[in-house]
Amino acid sequence: MKWKYKKLAVRLLRLNNSPHEIALGVAIGVFIGILPVYGLHTILVVIAAILVRPANKIAIFLGTSISLPPTVPPITWAGYEIGRFIFKGRFEPLSWSVFKNITFQKICSFYQPLFLGSVVLGIICAVIFYFIVFFVAKRLMTRRKHAGNL
Repeated sequence: MKWKYKKLAVRLLRLNNSPHEIALGVAIGVFIGILPVYGLHTILVVIAAILVRPANKIAIFLGTSISLPPTVPPITWAGYEIGRFIFKGRFEPLSWSVFKNITFQKICSFYQPLFLGSVVLGIICAVIFYFIVFFVAKRLMTRRKHAGNL
């Protein structure tokens, strides 16, 4: 699995996209990956790829990998806690005791702060990832350009 993502990243950098197009794609993918719309990420990626023409399509896909199984619990917890903060604590904190007596109604009541908090977290992470990927891609492309001129 790791090799597959590395291969995609190398292919991405070899395309004739600007650092902005690559970084924009990753940022969009990260935002989508953080949203708690489980099962709909792929559909959102396709829609984003169609609507945001300058964004690199492979980068959008790579960005969504932020929501792999090991990262989903901390992302979900952070999104929920940000939502609780925005709603001024009107929702109970997540704990194991809450999950012992979980019901469908309780899950539905958690979704409002989870969604709002995840949107905020997604925007913050997308901006951070945009700048990181932009500067890394720019540096790698400059190196490749200089290596080709030697």
